[in-house]
Amino acid sequence: MADTTLIDATTDGTATPAHGVGLSEAAVAKVRSLREKDARDDLRFRIAVQPGGCSGLTYEYSFDERLLDGDATVDFGGVEVVVDKMSVDHLNGTTIDFVDTIEKQGFQIDNPNASGGCACGDSFH
Repeated sequence: MADTTLIDATTDGTATPAHGVGLSEAAVAKVRSLREKDARDDLRFRIAVQPGGCSGLTYEYSFDERLLDGDATVDFGGVEVVVDKMSVDHLNGTTIDFVDTIEKQGFQIDNPNASGGCACGDSFH
C-alpha cells in the first residue's frame, strides 16, 4: 500500500495565489524522479481539468517551465505544483497520490468535488 502521508506545502511569499491540491510523499517522490530523468529540475508539475472523457471532464498532467496569468502554485518540498485558474475550483481539496502495485501504477486522484465518474476512472463530473 502506498504511503499517503501528505507533504506540508508552503508558498513562496509572492503574489501568486495558492491552490488547495495536496500531494502525498509518494507523488512528490515520483514527480522528482521524472524531473531527474529529464535532468530538468526547473520544471513545474502542472495539473489541469479539461473537457472530455465519458463523464465530461478529465485530469491532465504535464511539466511546464512557464507560469501563466492566474496560475495558482504551491511548493511541496521543491516540487512546485501549478493549477490554472479555470481548474482551481474543480481541484480544491483534491489529494494526489502515486501508486505502484501489480494491479495499478500511476497517479491516483481523490477529488471531493467529483460528483460522479466512469468505469475507466479517468474522467469525472
